Amino acid sequence: MSTLTLAALIIAVALIFDYINGFHDAANSIATIVATRVLTPLQAVAWAAFFNFIAAFSFGTSVATTVGKGFVDLQIVTPYVILAGLTGAIVWDLITWWLGLPTSSSHALIGGYAGACVARAIYVYGWSGGLRGLIAGKWPTTLLFIVLSPLIGFLLAYMLMSAVYFLFRKSTPAKMDFYFRKLQLVSAALFSFAHGSNDAQKTMGIVTGVLFASKYIETFYVPVWVIFAAHAAIGLGTLSGGWRIVRTMGGRITRLKPRGGFCAETAGAIAILLPTWLGLPVSTTHAIAGSIAGVGTFHRVKAVRWGLAETIVWAWILTIPASAAIAGLAFVVIRALVAGA
Repeated sequence: MSTLTLAALIIAVALIFDYINGFHDAANSIATIVATRVLTPLQAVAWAAFFNFIAAFSFGTSVATTVGKGFVDLQIVTPYVILAGLTGAIVWDLITWWLGLPTSSSHALIGGYAGACVARAIYVYGWSGGLRGLIAGKWPTTLLFIVLSPLIGFLLAYMLMSAVYFLFRKSTPAKMDFYFRKLQLVSAALFSFAHGSNDAQKTMGIVTGVLFASKYIETFYVPVWVIFAAHAAIGLGTLSGGWRIVRTMGGRITRLKPRGGFCAETAGAIAILLPTWLGLPVSTTHAIAGSIAGVGTFHRVKAVRWGLAETIVWAWILTIPASAAIAGLAFVVIRALVAGA
């Protein structure tokens, strides 16, 4: 297979992952606004997809650079490593989508990329040199935000709910919902914008990695066409929806009303935009799940289905090692089929 054909194939797979990311994480963007019946599912996915796409015009490409070269040794990376990494991320995303678990596509991608690099490093350096495929880079802060992003979302949502109930303490619930049904359109747009600004950049980083590893670019920078391709793919994926996860996020963690949906979406968006500004890939799933739990806890602790929340947390914990293992196995298969991969 020629270098050009291989690069084109892997870029196509990366954009498929981006599409699946939008499909898988559509629930994060629309679950609350659907659960509160402010928009129908079809209206909600169109609204989310639009703001996913226009995020292309903001925040630069710092997250893409982090994903592309902030976790692995680029000297180890080949196009086949990236293909195996994408395979690990896509397989894990599809497994968790089928189970209805809102896991992180971001961490699946990072885990898959790392697992494939470790597998190749073992071939290059032997069993004792597997970890030479990784660098310290952004691992500490990224792993820290696995904990921080849902916690930030949780605390902000709780504080916003407190402020809303204080400011509207003389209003009836019906009057509050009248205003917040309109405000939730803004908060849902903000969350979808935040989702697109962070998640599409991860695919940009992978596609740029393919171009760099294939020697089509001499330095690691994100071309303009990659930016637009990634945002178009994630927007189209969002339009396809992810109804299994919508049900989990929108109604099974806790019951939501428009005021709660507004607070959850606003808190989740802030919990995503902060690390995006810092150039860190963060899980939109973690952020919105923590925010929804914060809204539920404001009413009463028992309003949150903590048993389901525990299952979701375990899925979060397993995402990086599971996707890494699948990607490592995928690289072994590729290596057996392609000499010198």
